[in-house]
Amino acid sequence: MCVTAVESRPAGVLGTSPGHRPFGARVMAFVALTKPRIIELLLITTVPVMFLAEQGVPSLWLVLATCFGGYLSAGGANALNMYIDRDIDALMDRTSQRPLVTGMVSPRECLAFGITLGVVSTLFFGLLVNWLSAALALGALLFYVVVYTMLLKRRTAQNIVWGGIAGCMPVLIGWSAVRNEVSWAAVILFLVIFFWTPPHYWPLSMKVKDDYARVGVPMLPVVAGNKAVARQIVLYSWVMVAVSLLLTPLGYTGWFYTSVALLAGGWWLWEAHALSARAKAGITGAKLKEMRLFHWSITYVSLLFVAVAVDPFLR
Repeated sequence: MCVTAVESRPAGVLGTSPGHRPFGARVMAFVALTKPRIIELLLITTVPVMFLAEQGVPSLWLVLATCFGGYLSAGGANALNMYIDRDIDALMDRTSQRPLVTGMVSPRECLAFGITLGVVSTLFFGLLVNWLSAALALGALLFYVVVYTMLLKRRTAQNIVWGGIAGCMPVLIGWSAVRNEVSWAAVILFLVIFFWTPPHYWPLSMKVKDDYARVGVPMLPVVAGNKAVARQIVLYSWVMVAVSLLLTPLGYTGWFYTSVALLAGGWWLWEAHALSARAKAGITGAKLKEMRLFHWSITYVSLLFVAVAVDPFLR
């Protein structure tokens, strides 16, 4: 599905002139370009994998270096995403206060900032962690910016499915930072995040689908009804939970991780099926309660990866 370009006011028209942009506010605007809240979620999946790869406590220096390098890389990708999407961000309620829209940061500054972070993060990883991690981080940045933002986001309802691959890469980066290789354990956790991403994001998309429809972005809830979206959420949820349980029979985790994966996964499936039942009943608006699953999805991935980190100490 192809969409046409949208008309929008130029980014920055909501802001003030350069002479009226306080230094402190400008600093916070550049921080906002990196989307710190999203990066927190990425680090939740990076650090526990390092514990699993080490089968114990990894070097504190290595953990800090990997986290900082990951922040720089993901921050650069997010800044470049905002640069590319500045036209539609100006029209969407949920993005109307982003730094490029308000004029706190100019498009040229954002572009330079994003490229600089990408270059610095790659060199930082290569010189202080290892070059495999550097390559994986650079690959994640390019995939998010080029494949997701530029090629998929405005063209297909499968955007978040395949674009979500970039968000899976921190798992591989965390493992490679410790082992300087990628193993099946890392691949399995990569797949957990891959199948987690759509049912994590689609409930939010259901909530704000009018925003996406206004700017012509074909998120699944925009082009399909709630019943169809909920059915896809249930399908991906079952695959995600099944994949999460593969670590134990392959010998990478023990009883603790398995218990958490079963309990958290069971609750996830309960919420997913409940959302599907409400959608099938034709419930809309606040009573659909789609954000229940969105909020639980963050708790789920946090619990699962904490279990990944704790499990080596209980075996």
